[in-house]
Amino acid sequence: MQRFVDTDQRRPEKRSAEDRRDDFHEIYRGFEERQAAAQASRCAQCGVPFCSSGCPLGNHIPDWLRLAAEGEHQEAYELSASTSAMPEICGRICPQDRLCEGSCVVEQSGHGTLTIGAVEQYLTDKAWNEGWVEPIAPRAEREESVGIIGAGPAGLAAADRLRAMGYQVTIYDRYDRAGGLLTYGIPGFKLEKDVVERRVRRLAEGGVTFRRNVAVGENLPFSEIEEAHDAVLIATGVYKARELSAPGVGSSGVVRALDYLTASNRKGFGDAVAEFDSGALNALGKRVVVVGGGDTAMDCVRTATRQGATSVTCVYRRDRDNMPGSATEVRNAEEEGVVFEWLASPKLVLGDAGRAEGLRVARMRLGPPDISGRRAPEEVTGAEDDFEADLVIKALGFTPEDLPGAFGKPDLHLTRHGTLKVDPRSFATPLPGIFAAGDIVRGASLVVWAVHDGQKAAKGIHDYLQEKARTVRPETVGQQETRYDPRAYEAVAS
Repeated sequence: MQRFVDTDQRRPEKRSAEDRRDDFHEIYRGFEERQAAAQASRCAQCGVPFCSSGCPLGNHIPDWLRLAAEGEHQEAYELSASTSAMPEICGRICPQDRLCEGSCVVEQSGHGTLTIGAVEQYLTDKAWNEGWVEPIAPRAEREESVGIIGAGPAGLAAADRLRAMGYQVTIYDRYDRAGGLLTYGIPGFKLEKDVVERRVRRLAEGGVTFRRNVAVGENLPFSEIEEAHDAVLIATGVYKARELSAPGVGSSGVVRALDYLTASNRKGFGDAVAEFDSGALNALGKRVVVVGGGDTAMDCVRTATRQGATSVTCVYRRDRDNMPGSATEVRNAEEEGVVFEWLASPKLVLGDAGRAEGLRVARMRLGPPDISGRRAPEEVTGAEDDFEADLVIKALGFTPEDLPGAFGKPDLHLTRHGTLKVDPRSFATPLPGIFAAGDIVRGASLVVWAVHDGQKAAKGIHDYLQEKARTVRPETVGQQETRYDPRAYEAVAS
């Protein structure tokens, strides 16, 4: 260990921009064993591991890096998986530069951060290949059942932990495939879909029931789910797109980011997608302008280059240093030919009601910090520019849907942002037996935070059902206490 002084930082090999623009495969080739061991050996084994505190899941990063450097790959994987239900997914799509790697002491010393995410991905991919990822096999089955609304990362993570403790788990999801944004929102060049599918398959083979094409509050009342289960977890995510406030946004050719990304991912699965085939959600041969500066905007611009757009421009109202998206994703996009127009705010969609022909932007400057601490953009009077565009994609983020109204539960309390209000420790709502986790609680956020919330909610549900069992059936307390797998409980509790 502590080889950072004589071993340089090396990231996994990245395919050339020319090569990767032709397909939707992941752009990194991944570590080989020798490379993973060498990079893991750079860890300083800090007495106070800031990388762990920088990880929302509190992963035991120095410990499994040491094991990886020593060649104890299976033990390293098991330690990694003890705190994360999806280590290979987080290893691929977490913005490590803002989390664990950004907190690395080696990075602060000037030797270059550890490539934590790449080692995590290597360990778990190897675990799948070697058969170390064991099926979910509870030591004993429980009678209590839990219904989970939403098959995104929060719902899947909660299902993993609850099923390991023996609960009967059913997941209800609006889509025909499980995974939520992992499946339909994130492009394959960041997360190939077989990586998500094998996680879903493990849950199904472990006894989790999936009910797909179920829109709770539309074709299935929430009350039916509540009556069918001893506890319910709401993990719907946030899907209502923020709208662009500018004249002309109703023109044909102005589309929502999630609609665009979903159409692209569906085509990757081989589905028939009428709006893609008609060209409405296809960038082929078009001048594309994407509005926004988050990771969803980066997904859109990089998807457009792969679809054969003639030009791709990203318009964002702040500068590079103040954008919310990953700096790594910006670099990847620039390598692939995307042009960034910083300090530019949409003012008018050019063209007519029948077809968008461009976007007029106002030039901005950064003023004093706003309530969030970021410098607020201010319009520069008289400074405008026009960009030609056949396709304008709105990637301005997402807000919560009206779940209290849709579910017929007005007592579901909301924050001022429209998200569900829960107890921060148990993730319980004010309604008995109803819990919530993921983006529907914290707002549009990172996948790793959704996994964190799902795992914590699973513990909250477990504690609730245990307390309920002690209250309702006190004579079975001893039996209940010996039926769960302590290792599974410890994984959830961590």
